[in-house]
Amino acid sequence: MEICLTEVEMKRFQIITEVEARVLDIGSTVELIRGGRVTPLARDTLKMRRVTVLESVDADSSEMTGPSVSDYVRTLAVGADQSGVTFKTELIRYLRSQGRTVHDLGAFDAKDKVDCLDVAATVALAVARGEVEAGIVIDQTGIGSAISANKIKGVRAAMVQNEQLATCAQEDYDVNVLTLGASLINVEQARAIVDAWLAVVLRRSNYRRRLEKLSRLEQS
Repeated sequence: MEICLTEVEMKRFQIITEVEARVLDIGSTVELIRGGRVTPLARDTLKMRRVTVLESVDADSSEMTGPSVSDYVRTLAVGADQSGVTFKTELIRYLRSQGRTVHDLGAFDAKDKVDCLDVAATVALAVARGEVEAGIVIDQTGIGSAISANKIKGVRAAMVQNEQLATCAQEDYDVNVLTLGASLINVEQARAIVDAWLAVVLRRSNYRRRLEKLSRLEQS
């Protein structure tokens, strides 16, 4: 069953008047072409209808989407809290056997008390700074790590539990940090998920607008 999302085209305006503002869907997001304007009355209506207005970003902006997972990922950072140390060790061994360079960012012992939020931030920063192409974080559920990693500008993290979601995460959103839950999957499943995630070549022509939208939301 195919569950990957199809992209919904965002409405674009050169000028937004009260007339346009009144018919926009409540809670929707629209794009204002660079140099465009919103009339004073329209601003009040947009606020009342909870419509988000994002200004266009130049298509060639180098900071538009943040680091992207390349067609073949050669360098990764992998981290875990104490619940994910075994997973981390196995995944690092597996990834290195594929010829990839993997940086182990801890924890290094299951007895260590490490906050998954800290580990996730460390991995995410390595990705955002371009020190590695992608990152993987393992904690008990993967949820906390995803939330923490997504606080870092330019990082798109997702908690994934199966191969199909891993494929969709990469195809649809160019996810550059993958988070896994050690209590939800086993090591064999983790390897399969990582393989599915790294195997996808991003369909940039189809999803560039989606990534641009995420970048603008990040800056709002």
